[in-house]
Amino acid sequence: MTGPAQASLRSAPRGRLRADLVYLGWCHAVALPDPGPRPEPPRRQALAEVDADWLAAQRREQALLDRPAWLGTAACGGIAVAAAGCWLAGVLRAGLAGLALATAAVAAGACLLAVASGRRALRAQIAAEHERVRQIAAVQRAQLAARQRQQATSSRDWQQRSAAYRRQPHWYPVTLPAQVSRLDVAGGTRAGWSALLTMLAGPRLAAGGEVTVLDLTEGGVAADLVALASGLGISPLVWVLPADLPQLDLGLRLGPDALAEVLALTAAAAEPAGSVAADPARDAALLRRLLAVLGPEAGMARLTAALRALAQAGGPREQLAAGALLPEQLSALGGMFGRGAEHLVVDRAWTLEARLAVLSPLGTAPADLLPSPLRIAWPDRRGTATGNRVLASYLTVALTELLRQAPAAQTGPWQQTVCVLGAERLPGDALDRLCDAAEAAGAGLVMGYRAIPAQIRERLGRGNAAVAFMRLGNAEDARAAAEQIGSEHRFVVSQLTDTVGLSVTDTVGDSYTSTVGTADSVADSGSATLTAGRSRGRGRSRHGSFAPFADFTGSASRDASTSSAWSDSRSVTEGISTSTSWGVSTSRALGTSSSVAGTLQRSRELVIEPHELQHLPQTAVVVCRAGPGGREVLLADANPAIMTLPTATLATMPDVPASRPGPARPPGGPRPTS
Repeated sequence: MTGPAQASLRSAPRGRLRADLVYLGWCHAVALPDPGPRPEPPRRQALAEVDADWLAAQRREQALLDRPAWLGTAACGGIAVAAAGCWLAGVLRAGLAGLALATAAVAAGACLLAVASGRRALRAQIAAEHERVRQIAAVQRAQLAARQRQQATSSRDWQQRSAAYRRQPHWYPVTLPAQVSRLDVAGGTRAGWSALLTMLAGPRLAAGGEVTVLDLTEGGVAADLVALASGLGISPLVWVLPADLPQLDLGLRLGPDALAEVLALTAAAAEPAGSVAADPARDAALLRRLLAVLGPEAGMARLTAALRALAQAGGPREQLAAGALLPEQLSALGGMFGRGAEHLVVDRAWTLEARLAVLSPLGTAPADLLPSPLRIAWPDRRGTATGNRVLASYLTVALTELLRQAPAAQTGPWQQTVCVLGAERLPGDALDRLCDAAEAAGAGLVMGYRAIPAQIRERLGRGNAAVAFMRLGNAEDARAAAEQIGSEHRFVVSQLTDTVGLSVTDTVGDSYTSTVGTADSVADSGSATLTAGRSRGRGRSRHGSFAPFADFTGSASRDASTSSAWSDSRSVTEGISTSTSWGVSTSRALGTSSSVAGTLQRSRELVIEPHELQHLPQTAVVVCRAGPGGREVLLADANPAIMTLPTATLATMPDVPASRPGPARPPGGPRPTS
């Protein structure tokens, strides 16, 4: 490619992050063909020369032709000598001797003339041969000069094509339009989820949006996102539960009726699988009456104390000594229910107190925190299984209630992004309420499922949602995913994706460091390291800091004035390249290859079937989305470090064939566009 086409490619922009798109990963495609190897220079051939053997042969032949003449000359010389001797001896007369001498001289002269004529002919023949060879050498030199000029032209063309091929984008973003309200992610490893979460949330933060992460996996999936946010100059807020429950303000500003419903739904969602389903309406009525007795300033500590009082766990003196309840409150609780309902109330109060006891420290010591666009809450893996189940349920249910009461979105869609990782641990009705509340509030929702049980399978892609599949280790899950994707699709896994997928293991951090209070961190080796500290913001206390998009005063929250200006991609790539483990792996994958072009060649073809889905690279994502021509299925790489490659661009992917030989894409196959 030369001329204007090359100049236009050289001046093509690398693109900018767009707030109206949700970035999921990268797709490899090449528009220009590989220029191939450099043209070889022409071989230099020896110039034509007179053959020495030919010259020798000609001289030998001329010598053979001259031999009779030389013999005749010798014979004439002998005759002349004999005639002279006979004359001197008196045998011959002088006349006869003179005649013999004259005849011999004439014959010898004729022989010598024949020899001289043959030599002149030989010299002429040799000169003609030299002239012919000189002309051939001149033609050879002219042909060599022409080949050299042609090779120089071909070499310049090859250099231009090679430079254009190297400069052209190889990696294009795979995106979702912001009109899609939800993304369901099924399968994946911790490293893959960490890459996908960073790839998705990083551009949202850079574009001025806000991200709330509920990490229910207990695996520290958002650790790399925290590092990226720090690289972007964002101070994330991280609540490590239950240690940070005193600083957590989620749900504190809810009214008594809403709070009672949230706690009832939390207790119901925390019920173990297979147990008798509780009646949230009865529990909400019980809690509502307790909150009415305790007053508007009642906290979770007083509420759990009231439940213990109803359950008759300990005597009144213990309740009064604890300072949680006043005497008049304890007296009111004692006469709240009649004797006919006493047994039922005691039994249910026991159950609710057992479920909600872990929430007793909630909001008891709210910290002064500066607002942050990135908020993360996760149940610490060192907590109890029952307590973490309750914490996960409360985070989800309370966040759902805040979304329901939030004002209509006054900014663009996905400006508020909620990511729930490990959502397969929640019951189906809790998931439905969260999805409906997020869609009504205009917030983008990302639901991550490590497995696909029955209640999740029937909800994947429901409504205005896109579906993404990552590595599925379970054979039954992989079979269900293959049926939903469709087995007619074929993809090519890039060598870079395969290399990074093999080199990146589950090395993401499995713990967070709290940024809102005292927290413990655990090293990857398993040895416990205690880190004590308390971070305090420089601003005043702000209620609802975990979910600032919910403002219950009737006015819009600070998100209404959030700037949605476009941000250059360079600021994101600097944070990614310095803080992510897969960024290091990508650099090593490129550094150990012979060339960048060699690294980006095809690696292997992937056919959608259960076996292939069980062996996907860790950062590979199969995205099913709605496109202009119908349903589209794409294979993307969620590795955010690809943004740092010189062949990556944020511009719209051109309509070019995939970088693989063979038949064209099947209908509805991968055609990545933004």
